[in-house]
Amino acid sequence: MFTSNPFAEMSSLIPAAVMQGYVVLMILLVIGGTVLDMIHKGSAKYFFANAKAAKKNARREVSGGEKVSLAVQTLANEVLTSAEFKNPKRRMSHLFTMYGFILMVVTSAILIFSYATPDAQAPALVSLLWHLGALMLCIGGYWFWFFIRVDVFSEGKAWYQLMRADLFILSLLAMGTFGLVWSITQSAGAAGWSMFFFVLFVISSTTLFSTVMWSKFAHMFFKPAAAFQKRLIKADGSLENLPSDYDLTDPAVQAKYPDIPEYMGKNPPNMGLGIKREAPGHY
Repeated sequence: MFTSNPFAEMSSLIPAAVMQGYVVLMILLVIGGTVLDMIHKGSAKYFFANAKAAKKNARREVSGGEKVSLAVQTLANEVLTSAEFKNPKRRMSHLFTMYGFILMVVTSAILIFSYATPDAQAPALVSLLWHLGALMLCIGGYWFWFFIRVDVFSEGKAWYQLMRADLFILSLLAMGTFGLVWSITQSAGAAGWSMFFFVLFVISSTTLFSTVMWSKFAHMFFKPAAAFQKRLIKADGSLENLPSDYDLTDPAVQAKYPDIPEYMGKNPPNMGLGIKREAPGHY
């Protein structure tokens, strides 16, 4: 089963051109949804305005070489290894889900555009990676859903309490789950069940890629840019107009932020460990 191409079997019912057209449509929906999301939330406008304001407060000019170095650091830490997650369980869950999704999407495109006919023998490695990607997606996604979700841990909500923000992870999980079950039933020769789970697989995939504007999907495009900008403002010293050492007793800091003396006194007391007294149970 793990080395078989499920899309080739479906080509007897659905022409390869139709499957390829579906993939193109999903790509267009993601692009369109991301653009609409940026327009609706004003995220791109805010990002560029924030970057422009930070540049005015820069204390030094960051060279082109430094920017390349910062971009590489962002790619290595925030993008490829998700180092911003300090909770190791949350980080592993995210990495399983992210790389599983990437593997599944990329190999789906390869199998559909190059090997979506019965006479086209797909490399066993590509089919294996498709199944492995779906399995990784499920492991990371279910791990997050049942054991890590911040609402469940911090607010005592049941795992089945849903909100619109859950649309992304649920459609993602459904796509990976139904894709695996579809392949299993297809290999077992259960034609009726195979078609049933294939339909669910298509519905969940369509939901995932067509609801970008109402889900977390678009954050994968903003996250690297925001992480790079964060490194850049530290490098040029602008720090989004915040004090670098956070010494609340410094008269210069108090003069720049007059609310500090008003609400906390001229010599703000040591506030203690606060939430650091115990390790958080969520991310």
